[in-house]
This record gives sequence, C-alpha cells and structure tokens, in this order.
Amino acid sequence: MKRVLLSTGLVVAAMVIQVCVLARLHLPGAVPDLLLLVVLGLALTYGHVAGALIGFGAGLLADLAPPADHAAGRYALVLCVIGYAAGLAKPDTGQLRSATRPMLVVVAAAIGSTVLYALVGALVGDTAAQHVGLGKLLFTAALYDLLLAPFTVPWIMGLARRLDNDPLADDTSASGFGARIGGQRPSLLGKVGSVAKGGRRL
Repeated sequence: MKRVLLSTGLVVAAMVIQVCVLARLHLPGAVPDLLLLVVLGLALTYGHVAGALIGFGAGLLADLAPPADHAAGRYALVLCVIGYAAGLAKPDTGQLRSATRPMLVVVAAAIGSTVLYALVGALVGDTAAQHVGLGKLLFTAALYDLLLAPFTVPWIMGLARRLDNDPLADDTSASGFGARIGGQRPSLLGKVGSVAKGGRRL
C-alpha cells in the first residue's frame, strides 16, 4: 500500500510540474521528461513488474492530461515497456555502487522512449517526428534527462527505500549516483526537490 501511495504521489506531482513548468520552457528539441525519470527511479528500486505497472499508469495519466494531443494509451504503452526494461537493471543486492548503470539506464530510456513513441505514432498515422527531426529529438531528450537525473533518480530511490523500511536506505548506493554526477553530498540529496516534466510531444 505504501508503494502504491508513494508511486501515485510522485507520478501526479511529476505530471503537474511537467505540464505547468517544463512543457512551457520551449527548449530546443524534446521536452525534459521528469515523468520518465520518476518511473526509472521507482523501477530501479521495485523491479521490472512494478516498473511496468507504474510506467503504464504514469503514461496513461500523460495521455489523458490536457493538453494531450495524441491517442490515449500511446505513452502508456511506451512507459510500460520502459519501466519493465529499467526494472530488469535493478541489482540483485539492491545496491547501486556505481553511477555507470543508472546513467546508462537513463540515456537508454530517454532514447528508447522517444523512438518507441515515434514508432507507435507512425503506426497510427502521426508523422510529427518526421517534421521535427528524430535525430534532434533523440539527442536533446538524452541530454535533458541525463542532466536532470542526478537530482531526481537517487532522491526517488532513497525515498522509496525509506518508505519500505529497507535497511539499504541508509546505504549510499542510491545517493552515490547523484553525488558522483551532480557533485551533491548524499546527506543533501534528500533535500533536493524533484523537478517534474510534461509528456514528450513529437
């Protein structure tokens, strides 16, 4: 029950910030996808099954939330697949001792979600990606998400573990990701607020 409440709260908060803030920044290329980072953080903590379910719910919320301009279920399918795949990267011990794995997961997820979204769009007749430029979208999506990841993914993982009363919550495995990339001390990561972002629009 705690996992459901935490996941729901984080997804809703990310969606609100995404739509109200990040989607209005009008950055070149893709929109920073904080909703994706929330799914990744939870998937890396809870595993592939929970990652798929959380991804589907988060994607469906993005599909239905205004100003959605695509078919419902499109982003839900994408985040379901991404959440499942990211959950497979969860270490058996639950510890992330290196920043390499989560960095690769974030980059792969950013690129994978953009490609999947474009492919699903092509299947339903949406060719917006061809006009925007898929190469530019892939580069900017990976760049923005990688820049935001140190300030969101470790914080989400740490929070999820603490709520689960996981003894690994005090380990620096999750916060180490942010500490290595963002130059933040593990003790300060809990104070970093999550930045949310709106669904990617091609």
